Amino acid sequence: MVGVLVRLKLRVLRNSLRGRQIAGMVLGGVFGLLAAAFTIGIAVFPVPEARISVDLLTSVYAVWAAGWVLAPIATGGGDDTLRPEHFALLPIGRRKLAIGLLAASFVGVTAVVSMLAFLGLAFYGLRFGAGAAFVGLVFGVLQLAFVVLLYRVVMAALGALLTSRKGKELGIIVVALTGLSGVAVNYVVNSLGPAIVSGRMPGFVSVMHSLPSGWGTLAVHAAGTGEWAVAGGLFAALLAVIAVLVVVWGALLARQITTPSFRGAARTRAKRTRASRTLLPATPVGAVVRKELLTWWRDARRRVALLSTLLIGLVITVVPALSGGTGGRASMLPFFGVAVVFFASMQSGNLYGMDGSALWHTLVVPGAERADIRGRQLAWALIVGPAALALAIVLPAVTGKTSAYPWVLGLVPAALGGGAGVLVLQSVFLAFPLPDQRRSSSPWSSGGRPGCARAALMLATTLLIVIGALPVVALGVAGTLADLPVLQWLGVPVGVVSGIALAWWWGSLAQRRLVARGPELLATVSKER
Repeated sequence: MVGVLVRLKLRVLRNSLRGRQIAGMVLGGVFGLLAAAFTIGIAVFPVPEARISVDLLTSVYAVWAAGWVLAPIATGGGDDTLRPEHFALLPIGRRKLAIGLLAASFVGVTAVVSMLAFLGLAFYGLRFGAGAAFVGLVFGVLQLAFVVLLYRVVMAALGALLTSRKGKELGIIVVALTGLSGVAVNYVVNSLGPAIVSGRMPGFVSVMHSLPSGWGTLAVHAAGTGEWAVAGGLFAALLAVIAVLVVVWGALLARQITTPSFRGAARTRAKRTRASRTLLPATPVGAVVRKELLTWWRDARRRVALLSTLLIGLVITVVPALSGGTGGRASMLPFFGVAVVFFASMQSGNLYGMDGSALWHTLVVPGAERADIRGRQLAWALIVGPAALALAIVLPAVTGKTSAYPWVLGLVPAALGGGAGVLVLQSVFLAFPLPDQRRSSSPWSSGGRPGCARAALMLATTLLIVIGALPVVALGVAGTLADLPVLQWLGVPVGVVSGIALAWWWGSLAQRRLVARGPELLATVSKER
């Protein structure tokens, strides 16, 4: 079974690679190789104190383990080439299936790059001799198995919880912690690294030593100093952790395959409050807005896509303060209200892909395309706008950068309107199918679409929003150079007008595309993945 699943994944990857996917894979591989080279460099180059190498390696490998778990949550993706649901009707035991899918997980650029990074343990062992190097090689393989299994177990568990209404609160906490991981990485690079080297972080170092991701480093050091009993104990402990993860993942796979993730329509109250009747107009656009707001709140996949990016944007605003940043980094803090809009538009630009075949309901109603496009734009703006505006109003005052007010108050509406326009443009021009939520229990399931390809589309989206904000930037720069604050403040109404114009213009382009190519779009987003 292991060989069959490995060959199956290789065949699927080979047949699915196209120009954009290949470029994304190469780009991701280059960055991964740089990170692996950095890790190996720490292991290879000797330092005056042996303690420093051990402390740094345990911390770096903890970052690798965290990246395996948090990166798919932050990007809304993951490896979906082989999904457990594909094997639901086959007579395969859950342990056999779990082991086979685990073996298939080692096929890919991410696993290869991670293996190179974990081979740094063998290079570290060469400092002590052949025996310690062999221990490092063994623990390198075990730690790769550990991080892959940890990723699979966490994603399967969270996917099962987030598909239920009761798991909604947990999902919000998870994406919030994912955003906090950006703060942690920045803090490690700017503050903890020098503190670890100087020995001023004994508590943090002790935590890194106690995590399974750091046991390989401790085992190699123990073997190098002749403490073979300690190395053997760590080997047995890591094997036990991997065995437990295999059992847990097998149980989660059984639940994922046998339990339908679609639980039918949620029960709603028959009576509507007066507020819900009066806040939105009784028009087709108002109906679409109400439907979209409820969908953003109830659908697990949309919650993951939007809330993760929103919370990451919110958390990033405190990075310079936590890392002691000054100067340029701190001066950018008031502008993170704009960043919230960017992040939200990046992750939400596949609305029709999320809806799938439900697009059929819009296409069979004559003239419904306009209401559908405008309602989606307005609903997204109502969700993202309050958070962005709150940050734009509060952050300049909190940071003491009140001179940033004309910039921020002009850029936020311009970016919000541009984001609402690009959102629907990408949804009709660059839509891609997603797995049916009734057959896939994970809201992170993305149909095997490469993360780097998604990142390229996000970058294109960002550039379009930047282009739309250029009039505000031009007025701000001109006002700064000429020392005329009135020009800077003129950017506020210009930003509002620019945002409205961009949302209307790009929404009209999306509407015409939906009218002209609606059946083709339906065929695209309805494909089984």
